[in-house]
Formats: sequence, C-alpha cells, structure tokens
Amino acid sequence: MSSSTKPWPVPPKKLAPRDVDPIVLQIVEGTLNSIEAEIEFAIERTARSPMIREAHDYRVGLFDRYCRKLTGRSYSAMPQAVVRDYPPETMKPGDVFLMNDTYLTEGSIGHLPDMCSTVPVFHDGTVVAYIQAFGHHDDIGGRVPGSMPGTAVTVFEEGLAIPPIKLYSEGVRNDEAFKIVKRNTRVPEMLAADLDSEVQACLMGAKRMAELFQRFGADTVEACFQAILDKCRDIYRKELLPRIADGTYYWEDFVEHDGVTDPKLHKLALTMTKKGERITLDFNGTDPQSTGPINWPADYADGAFLIKWIAPILRNLAETPERAAEIHVNEGVCEVFDVVFPPKGTLITPEWPAATNARSFVLLRSLGLLAGVVAQAVKGRMPADQETIRYTGFYGTDANGKSFLSREVLGGGSGGRYYADGNDAIHIVPDSRNQPAEFTENRFPVIVEKLALRTDSGGAGFRRGGLGYEKHYRALVDCHTIVTADRVRLGCYGLNGGKAGQPFRVTVDALGKKPKDLGGLVDGEPMKAGRVVRVITTGGGGWGDPLTREPERVLIDVNQGKVSAKAAREDYGVVLAKRKGLLAVDAKKTAALRKRLAGKRRGKPPMIDRGPGYDKLARRR
Repeated sequence: MSSSTKPWPVPPKKLAPRDVDPIVLQIVEGTLNSIEAEIEFAIERTARSPMIREAHDYRVGLFDRYCRKLTGRSYSAMPQAVVRDYPPETMKPGDVFLMNDTYLTEGSIGHLPDMCSTVPVFHDGTVVAYIQAFGHHDDIGGRVPGSMPGTAVTVFEEGLAIPPIKLYSEGVRNDEAFKIVKRNTRVPEMLAADLDSEVQACLMGAKRMAELFQRFGADTVEACFQAILDKCRDIYRKELLPRIADGTYYWEDFVEHDGVTDPKLHKLALTMTKKGERITLDFNGTDPQSTGPINWPADYADGAFLIKWIAPILRNLAETPERAAEIHVNEGVCEVFDVVFPPKGTLITPEWPAATNARSFVLLRSLGLLAGVVAQAVKGRMPADQETIRYTGFYGTDANGKSFLSREVLGGGSGGRYYADGNDAIHIVPDSRNQPAEFTENRFPVIVEKLALRTDSGGAGFRRGGLGYEKHYRALVDCHTIVTADRVRLGCYGLNGGKAGQPFRVTVDALGKKPKDLGGLVDGEPMKAGRVVRVITTGGGGWGDPLTREPERVLIDVNQGKVSAKAAREDYGVVLAKRKGLLAVDAKKTAALRKRLAGKRRGKPPMIDRGPGYDKLARRR
C-alpha cells in the first residue's frame, strides 16, 4: 500500500529541520517513558485477572499523530485500525476505542484474547497522539475455556471478534456494546474489571501526554518526537547494520504442529538482502496457511508490527551487551527495513477466516528466523535460539460447584551467547512472570508441589543455553488440562557448534503408574483428582563447541544441579572425580576424553543444530 492511499495520517517525506534543545529532548523522552511505565503500573494494581495482574501479559504503547510508536520499552499493538475507521477529525476528548479482531486491526492483534483499548490525546482541540493498552484476557468466548482451541480451523471457534468500535463517546460508555462483550466470556466480572482498568489507565496516560504538549507546545514536542524516531533509525544504520556484510542470505525454520494435521514441519522461509543502510526481508517460500490455529496475519500496514517485533534481535550486534541494553526500538526502525510478503494464503499471510489463536508459534519463530539468517552473515555472532511462549492450565468445577479457569504462561531458557551463558527461566513477554504458588493455591483447586530449574534442559555449548522450568501441579478435583505450546519436538536450536536445548513437555499423571505425555495443542485432557501434571519448559540453545567449555564452569554447573554428571561427560567431555568428598575435574582424563569425542565427529560442528526432533520430522516431509 502506498503512503498516499493509507487511511491514516502519513508524515511528510521530509519534516522541516529544526534544532531541538537537548535538555528539552531529554525531558520529553524521559516523560514518555515515565507515562508508559505509570500506565502499566496502574493496570497491574487495578486489574483482576491472573493473566494480567499476576503474569503481566499486557503491554502499553505511546504513538504520535501519525500512529508511529514512540517508546521502546516493550512491544505493543498499533492504532492504525482505529484511525482507519474513525478519522481523527471525528474524535472527541473522552472517546475510547476497543478492538481485538485479528484480521481488522492492521496486524496489531494476533489472537482474540488480546483486547486493545485506544485513547486519543488532544491539544488545542486537535488529536496529537494516541495511548494504547492491550492485555491477554483469560477468556473471550469460543469453543474452549481460555479462547485458544488447539484444534480450531476457523476464527469462529475462537471467540468474540471485535472490529474497532467506539466503547466510550466523550466519556460516556456504550453499555449496550459492553453488555455484548460481557455476555461472550466465561469470566464476565473479571473481564469487565480488566477492561475498566486498561481504559482508565489509558485515560490517565492521555492526560499526562496532554500536559506535555501544554508545557512545551505542539511544535516543540513533535520536533522531539521526530528526533526520538531518528535516533533509533540512525543507531541501526550507523552502529548495527555495518556489522552485517552486504549480500543475500537465506534460512528457514519450522513450526512442528498445528493441532489438526500433526505432526509435520510447517516452514517459514526468509531471504535477507543487506545493502548499505537497508535490509530487505523476503518471506517468499513460506508454507501455505495451516489448517490449524498457528497462522499469523503479519502482512498489514507494510509489515510495521512485524518489523518492530523482530528488529530488536539485531541489538545483539552492538559492540557490548551494555550498549545493546541502551538501544530502545521505536517506529524509527521501520525506515531501515523493507518487507516482501508472499501472496495471500501462507502462514504469515493467511486468509480470513483461518484460525490464529496459536499464532505465537509463528510470531516467536520469526525472531529465531531473523537471528538464524543474520548469524550466517556475522560468523555466528548472534545468540542461540531462545524460549517461546506457552500456555498451560486447568478448568473445571471446584468442590463448591463453582467453575474455575486457571491459565499460566511459563518461561524457559534463553540461548547461549558468545560472551555468556543463556539466562535461566526467562519470559519472552517483557516483564511477565509465572504465577506465585501461593496465589494459585488460594484461588484454584490446585497445589503446586514443585517449581525448579530443569537439569540438562539447556543446550550444551562453549556457552550453555539457559535452563527451563520444571513445575508440578496436583489437582484437588476432577478437571481438564489445557496446553498451547510449541517446541514439543523441535528444541531451541544451538548455534556455532552449540547443541539444541531440550524441548517442551507436559505429562499427565507424571508420578503415577501410567504417565501420559501430551502434545502441544490440547483442548481439555481429563485429569483425575489427586494426580500430578508435570510441565517442563524449553531450554535455550547452546553457543559454541561444548568440548571447549572451561572444565571449571562445567564443574560449577554440576554442583549447582544445572548439568548432570552424565551430561558433563557425554556432552562436554569433562570427567569428574571425588576428592576429599568433593567433586573435582580430572584434568588428564578430561583431555583424553575430549580428544576421543572430537575424533568421532564427522567434520566441523554445524553452524546451526536443530536437535534430534528435527531429523525425525524431516524424514516425513
């Protein structure tokens, strides 16, 4: 779509140059970050659902009048769809817009539980900015509690789809529309409270933003906005892209199941062309859209959401980790990338009404896809693959006859890096976290019997992959288990000679006589009272040859329980022996074992190791 045909305001090709007072610029940028943080904190303190209040699966975004994202602390939705349907000149102070339709939100929303509120900011009677908040709500109807049916084939099975609507008109709520939303969820009181929380937080943020314009004037504030966007663009152009050699590079990665046609490899293809200060990402070659719900409509608004989602992975090219942490990604990064999408009908260009509730599989894989293709251009100087998003939980009726729904997002290990091991049990959603055991046990008929790091889950490497969780839940009533998870067969890939991490696994009756491993998309596995569900999350991929890891580090890993003595010998070639009751490295035997293990190899370790699960699935293609 050309800029002239976009149904939302487009900034001039060249904004008039203007000097920006550096002190004012610092105040404006700091205020934006403060407003974003204040809105998120307000939502945390006032929301009611476990997914938002406890797990922090929600995001806030601040945008200028051209719908350009200004803050870079976390990803968020986009206001383009609202502006498309409600031109700014028709908006009034106190208006609030609501949406969650996957196909009518310009790529902003990936699945229906993500409901997004948008509030315009006014200065001198004109819309000058937008505030947004979207949260992953526990239920918005559909065939399965939680609104994420793993066997869905159309969006009609996934819940209530809301195109952009005006929920508040000049401060007055449309109670009839609100009534429809509440009627289509299994948790109406909780959903209503969460929406109130997000709307009021956005209104508060809009007030703060309006105060910024009142203090400095529209011209000065908007000049600062442009400077903030230009700063991000120039960091990519001048610091990061020069580290990638000009050329064309190709790689592909896979999602291993879609809940309907399991198991097979669903391919995501990426050809990256780097030339000077621009990168072109071409996704042609990606497989057709899936029968099941793993599709992600990313090809809207020129791929703006996709770019802002995956571009932060390039911060790993910064000169130092400390410098990488200083780089915030905003809309300015969109001036660095061009995206070429395949025709309609693929995993990232699905046609309505294809199901999308498990779109996180493709969304998260796109991060690793870009990292993998860039790794080839920078001789492996990128992190190995990292954990992905997965949801597990329970639903049923408690001992008092009241229905319950417990859902949790558990993190996993991040990939090893050239300079450090991966982090253990991180969450890819910024600032999110697992539910505290005390909260789970007080609210649901479930006991959390174990929460620990999973030994050996991180991929072996010169720098080890981070470990995933191991969590045990004991059901106190007959109920059902739900799972929405990727990486059940394909572990997070290892890089530059490192090994893949261990995959995800959910086991019902894990401590009983007949344990049963579940797949990654499960709508309601029966669970008897008293039995245990064990969840093991992914470990990050390893980076570099594990036979070169310092033996002393391996010894520390074994003593800390992160690596078993068996893995120390078989994966790292480190022989440990007890001396005076303590484990110690046997240097002579270690050197001999490493030499023997290296001699058994057939050539140089691969740049990318996908693990044994890939080989099994690849033979079925």
